[in-house]
Amino acid sequence: MIFKVAVLQMRSLIGEYDKNIKTVLDNMTEAKRNGADILLLPECFVTGYDPTIENDKALDDNSSFIYELCNQAKNLDIGLVATAITKGKCSPQNSAFVISRRGEILMKYSKIHTCDFADEKLLESGKEFKVCDFDGIKIGIMICYDREFPESARILMLKGAEIILVPNDCGSMNPRIQALSTRAYENMCGVAMANPDGANAGNSCAFSPICWDSEGLCVDNTLLLADAETEGLFYAEFDMNELRTYREREMLGNTFRKVNAYKSLLNSEINYPFIREGQNKIQ
Repeated sequence: MIFKVAVLQMRSLIGEYDKNIKTVLDNMTEAKRNGADILLLPECFVTGYDPTIENDKALDDNSSFIYELCNQAKNLDIGLVATAITKGKCSPQNSAFVISRRGEILMKYSKIHTCDFADEKLLESGKEFKVCDFDGIKIGIMICYDREFPESARILMLKGAEIILVPNDCGSMNPRIQALSTRAYENMCGVAMANPDGANAGNSCAFSPICWDSEGLCVDNTLLLADAETEGLFYAEFDMNELRTYREREMLGNTFRKVNAYKSLLNSEINYPFIREGQNKIQ
């Protein structure tokens, strides 16, 4: 079984909800025409990336924009990872909706690792990493800065994720691309990332977890690596049968972990040299 992910490398317009929605609808149509199972958008695509937006102006979960995307998914029989700044309890959240081929919202995930060293300190952080079932494939989401922390992908793997989709919006991509390849390798999960195009940006990518064959010979796990400045759709195909066979036989993921030695991971104390302004934000 091939799971084909369409990855949109494009920059949306801040506050131009109608124009951004039209862009998404058009790209859903093209992705479906090219045989994709799901379309992955960059971070905050529907609203544009503006963490300074007021909560009452952020996107409501029940807005007509979300309905329109769900309706298009159903009409085209294609999934969608839709992204936006959404209303939170007190402050906006940076969120992603996984929408099924039938137009149902399977999951809403809000970014846990908000960039509290920048304008995202104004946002309300999510509380839980989540996994949903998309046509029999377990999908997890992590958003941009989430991917800098190995724990994000690790928790998604522990919750059953087979494929991790990453809406993104940042630059200086080379080390981040390498890290995503590592996330795929160490968790035995497929990974795909969508990033807006631009100088020092772009490089949307996808990686298979399969890093060696059944004979133990290394193979290239890169399924997609776009350039920085090309705008448009890119595609990555995950062979789910091969991926699952690999997960059944290899020794990464949740196989020989020594969890009794991991207690320090839950220690919230921060010491030199990692002390930064804004770390006291209430979670």
